[in-house]
Amino acid sequence: MKIAGFPTSSDIYLEVEGRKVAVVQSYAARTTKRSQIVEAFGEDEPVASIPGQRSHVLELTRLYATDEAIRDGLNFYELKDFSLVICKPDRKVIYSGCQWSDISETGALGAMVVEKITIVATKRIEMAL
Repeated sequence: MKIAGFPTSSDIYLEVEGRKVAVVQSYAARTTKRSQIVEAFGEDEPVASIPGQRSHVLELTRLYATDEAIRDGLNFYELKDFSLVICKPDRKVIYSGCQWSDISETGALGAMVVEKITIVATKRIEMAL
């Protein structure tokens, strides 16, 4: 039974070319922006700040490949340009243009499980449901 208001692992997943390839148990997201300050001669404080580019880094925990992806020979180490989709009660958040930067793997016989993967995304989009 799905509890309203809390995402489940079926609501957090990786997509490649519109196809769900893995479900994710949990995630942590961090977005940073590199802003610059503008200083003026003779002023004690900056006179302005200029917004910079955003960087999205996500740590995903316990990824399970879908049966179809396993049959198709999914290899987490070869994933590139994929999306992370997070379905929330009132909106969907999509991180696209993803590349992995770190993978920690553990598993059991017959199960394709990655314990942790850190990804970098080029874009974050929120869509109201």
